[in-house]
Amino acid sequence: MAQKKNRTPEDKAAAQARREQRQARNERAKAVAEERRKAAKRRQQLTRFGVVAAVLVVLVGGYFFVTSLGSDKPDTPPAGASEDFGLVTGDADAPRSVVIYEDFLCPFCGQLEQTVGDQLDAAVEAGETSVEYRPLPFLSRISDYSPRAANAFAVVLDESGPEVAKAYHDLLYDNQPAERGPYLDDDELVALAVEAGADEDAVRPGIEDMAFEGWVDAAGDAAGDADVDSTPTVLVDGEVVDVSQFPTLVQSWSDSGN
Repeated sequence: MAQKKNRTPEDKAAAQARREQRQARNERAKAVAEERRKAAKRRQQLTRFGVVAAVLVVLVGGYFFVTSLGSDKPDTPPAGASEDFGLVTGDADAPRSVVIYEDFLCPFCGQLEQTVGDQLDAAVEAGETSVEYRPLPFLSRISDYSPRAANAFAVVLDESGPEVAKAYHDLLYDNQPAERGPYLDDDELVALAVEAGADEDAVRPGIEDMAFEGWVDAAGDAAGDADVDSTPTVLVDGEVVDVSQFPTLVQSWSDSGN
């Protein structure tokens, strides 16, 4: 049977000292490892920030470069379009006129349409108001859905006429994608056009080929020349109105019967 060695106070003190030294080394190692981890994280964040910044520079620079180039397609307007790159609904001689600069991707445009669309339609049917919708590729810097939807609207107007185009306009907002996507593809844009009353064979080629891309770009240029820098921008009888107050204004027309 092995004998157990009796530990003197000196042995115990030495053992305690060794434990404390090991603990101190472990603490230092942990501290070094933590500092290395933090340094690596900082490097990763800086690298990520640099990549993001570079991408943003490329995107913004590319956007302005492409915008400056414009489309190489002619700006021939679709049949039925106004001279101001829009669709006029209602009697042009109505006592009140409304112009709405809009983007089919713009969430605020969608909210405005949901809020006042039916009331404006009623005012048009009553002969009290004309409404001109002017779609823009305003958010093309975010997604090509903006010009694609505006082009699709122009194709439907050209091939199927104002009534179907207005129905298509409303369906585009009823099915509006989120600003950051996912976006409707060409097949879905065509399907909505058919739902609005268009013939698929008539509108599919122009939607897929961006037949009115030049006209859409020209609409954006014209809006810029008119100092339109946001969507929606609303004019009533030629004067810009506060969009936040526009629903109340439209409601007042209904309440007064004018």
